[in-house]
Amino acid sequence: MKISTKGRYAMRLMLDLAINNTGENVSLAAISKRQGISVKYLEQIISMLNRAGYVRSERGAGGGYRLTRKPEEYTVGMILRLTEGSLSVTSCTQEEENTCERYGDCVTVKLWEKINKAIADVVDNITLADLLEEEQAQVNDFVI
Repeated sequence: MKISTKGRYAMRLMLDLAINNTGENVSLAAISKRQGISVKYLEQIISMLNRAGYVRSERGAGGGYRLTRKPEEYTVGMILRLTEGSLSVTSCTQEEENTCERYGDCVTVKLWEKINKAIADVVDNITLADLLEEEQAQVNDFVI
């Protein structure tokens, strides 16, 4: 499995919204400038996040975007599955129930399932709040 730019940028966008979670809306132009991602690409990603209910949008003066929940209520897995679809490492392990005709005899499928479980264990147990905490620690560790 390889995370696409859409998935990586969605994580950066959501983290940016968490960092700037002051109760005010955040414009895509401001996120674009801070993150070095084009507004056009951010529009595609934010549309997906908005449809899923992860962010709320407001138009007009003072408009922009903000999180609909607290940062601790978003997992990395939620965001990546929304943008990437399945996080499975192989096509034969993408579905909940494996329908591969070789499933019972295939030793490697057990390997792919273990890798999928390890990935899920990581991404489903790290929240935006955890990343926000790491971000703040990194900023506080900076010494001139």
